[in-house]
Order: sequence, then structure tokens, then C-alpha cells
Amino acid sequence: MTTHRSADELRVLSEVGDHRGVELGEPFVRVAEAMTAVDAPCWFVGGSIRDQMLGLPVTDIDLAVEGDAKAVARAIHRELGGDIFSLSDRFGTWRVNLDDRELQVDITALRGATIDEDLALRDFTINAMAVATADRSALLDPFDGRADLDRRCIRVLGARAYVDDPLRPLRLVRFASAFDFTVEEQTLELTRSFASGVAKASPERIFAELKSMIDGDRPVAGLRMLDDFGMLGVVLPELLELKGVEQSDYHHLDAWEHTLEVIERTITLTAEPESVFADRAVELKSLLAQPIGENLTRAGGLRWAALLHDVAKRRTRVEFDDGRVGFPGHDELGAELAREMLSRLNASERFIRYVAALTRHHLRLGFLVHRQPLTRRDIYGYLSKCEPVEVEVGVLSVADRMATRGRKSDEAIPAHCALAVELNDLALEWRDSAREQLLRGDELAADLGIPLGPLVGRLLAAIAEEQYVGDVTSREEAIEYARRLLEAGTIE
Repeated sequence: MTTHRSADELRVLSEVGDHRGVELGEPFVRVAEAMTAVDAPCWFVGGSIRDQMLGLPVTDIDLAVEGDAKAVARAIHRELGGDIFSLSDRFGTWRVNLDDRELQVDITALRGATIDEDLALRDFTINAMAVATADRSALLDPFDGRADLDRRCIRVLGARAYVDDPLRPLRLVRFASAFDFTVEEQTLELTRSFASGVAKASPERIFAELKSMIDGDRPVAGLRMLDDFGMLGVVLPELLELKGVEQSDYHHLDAWEHTLEVIERTITLTAEPESVFADRAVELKSLLAQPIGENLTRAGGLRWAALLHDVAKRRTRVEFDDGRVGFPGHDELGAELAREMLSRLNASERFIRYVAALTRHHLRLGFLVHRQPLTRRDIYGYLSKCEPVEVEVGVLSVADRMATRGRKSDEAIPAHCALAVELNDLALEWRDSAREQLLRGDELAADLGIPLGPLVGRLLAAIAEEQYVGDVTSREEAIEYARRLLEAGTIE
């Protein structure tokens, strides 16, 4: 399945390389030149060779070493600086981060007695190529990886590849969707037969692959492939519940197809915020580029929120007596499900909070469209409830609205976008402003003669609302307002 050349041809390639060679870029040259004092044979291997040949930026370089990987890592570190540390005692892998982590070099001892054996143990033909660091003119390509790159095809190196590492079917989806490659027919069959085995991989590794896929150029294609291969139910089973869930006549798609379109709309909006948020697009784009954890930006986190925002729709679907369809509470239950799903993948708490908050609040802006003109109190309620995602949730709501093109959409979409622009301006100001607190909790407690505790916090929140509205402007007015609330029994 993986070998189209004769044994003699493979032997020749193994010994002298592919005569077409490969021109390696500056990162490879720097690393190779830093290894002049290394005696052990070394090869650039795997994904870094693949990306170079595809013309992609190379930020991760993989080295296979016949000998001590630690010694090679130290030699690179000695010449180029950066950070050096061990990644895996089991596989003898070391990492050197260079250029403020802009370039990552991973060094691993050969898996097998020779480079040929090492390449044979890899996953796909496009990742089973190597170039010697000492002689960068020849390409070792025993499994026709270069030819597969040329025809934009992905082939697995036999069933053993999936047996050795159950995560590899998921990796295939990531590569095929990211590169827009076709999948070779026998590889299709093998991948389907090994799809359920992905569950044997660790949650962290599954999440890493999903993150790369969803943060890539073609996440919707990847999600469709996961579904086609039978992997969606293995890694994100709750999403299967969205398939076939018919929505109200304001929608033109079922819940699953709607979700995929919201992802596409989110990608466009975060890449080109000027298409809707013209006046503040630069500021918004800068904010969305900030990290939110898990090596993702806020824009990357928004993709996950787009994926999960309606995840509870099947569980909350109701058909009313008048024939209408609704999903009461799908925002709150969806936030709980998002938390469960991301926790199962061992995502960081910061990232989980971010995605769950976006899921919980994704309907709030839409609820305000028919309440215009909004009062300062309406605006305060929206911003304070959505905080700390008061900016991003506006972007998600627009993507959601744009992907809802059923009855009256020609009127509803412009109205929604206009309000989103207005609230986005206020949300950016809200986030940027250091809102002055008229008095501290201990001061309020002392003036009112009450103990510190949750009651003081509720009073401070009520004061903050009146301050935003403009009805409380001084410390004295704040204390008097709190006293009136206590006397009226409005807050207990």
C-alpha cells in the first residue's frame, strides 16, 4: 500500500537520496551550522521537511540523531543560545527554543538502528522523509512522500502506524484538512477501521490535535472529516446531537449545519473585523490577537465558542402549542456542557471559563435588539453580565446572526449588526476604562455598621450600576443610596 518502487530502487534512495534534492531554508542552515562539532550522524526529518517542501513557514524543526540527543541539543544551545530542556525521558527527546520561541528544535534519538528504520516507524509518507544535516543536498524518501506531496495526497504507512499510536487517525484529519489533501483509498478504509481507537490516546494529545485543526485554515472541513470517519462521536460526542435538529423558521439550517456556518462566519469576522466593526476594527483586531491560554488567541477561543455555542439545542428543544420551536435555556446548559467537554480534554481552567462564558452569554445582544433605544441601565446590565467577554461575545453574536438566514433575516441581520457596533464601542471603552470605585467595601461596611460579607458585595454592585447610569456621583451619595436599599429591604 505504501511502496510503489522496487526493492532495488528503495535501496538506492536509502543510500544516495532523491537526486532532485530539496533546498532547505535559513532555519535549517542555522541549526546545521551550529552542529559542526557534532560527530554523530543527524537528519532533519518529518514535518519540518514536509513544510519546507510545501513552501510553508518553518517554525518547528525535528532532528533524528544516531546517538545522544542530549549532546546534540547542548551543541545547538551552546552555539545559538535560547532555552534547552528535556521533553521525554522515554524517547530521549530534547527541545531547544530559539529567537524568543519563534523557532523550536526537537532532537530525538533514532527509533530503530538506522534512519531507514526510523522513517519506516513514522505515520504518513509525507512525514517519512529526511535530509542529512552534514550533506543537505540529498533527500531520503523511501516511501514516495515527495510524490504524495506533489499530488496532494496523504497515505498512512500501513496498519502498524495506527496500532503503534492510536492518535494517528486524528492526526490524519488534521493534516488532510489543513493542507486540503485527498486521502488515499486504502488509507480511508484503514482510518475508518481504527477511528474508535482514538479514544485510547490521552485527553491532552486529543485536545492538542483538535486545537491545531480548529485553529487552522479549514476547521469546518476537518470537522466534516471527523464526522465522515466516525471520529466526531469519539472525541466530541455531544456535537453529534446537533445533527438533524430542526430549528425555528428564523433559521435556514439544522443545528449542526448552522454551527459549522457560525464557525466560518467567526473566522471571517475575526480576520476582517472592519467588515462590520469598521470604526474600531484595528482596536478589536489587536484585542482578539491577545493570548487566552492553550497557545490560542482570543480569536482562536472564539472558534471554540462558535463550535459549542448551541451544543445543548437537542436537549432543550421544545415545540410549543402554536407550532413554534424554541430552545429555552440552551445558553445556560450549553455553558455547562462546554465546561464538561473541555474539562474532559484537560483544557486549562482559564480557557474553559472563556469558552463557557461566551456560550452562556451569546444570546444577550439579540435580546436587546427589540428593546431599543437602550437606556444606560440596559447597557450596564449587558456589559456587567457579559464581563469578562463583553467584547468578544458581540463578535460571536454577529457571526451567529449572520448564519441565521430564515424568515425576516433581511431586516434582522442589519438591525443586529447596528446594535453590535454600538455595544462593541461601549464594550471596548468598558474594558479599557479603570472604573473608579467611589468607596471600598470595608469603608461602606463601617459607615453602615454592617459586617463585611456577601451583602457588602451586593451593595457595591448596586452602587456601581447607579454610578454608570449617572444617578450616584460621590462617596456620600453612594453611602446614602446603600442605606436606602437596606432600609427598604431591597437587598438582603
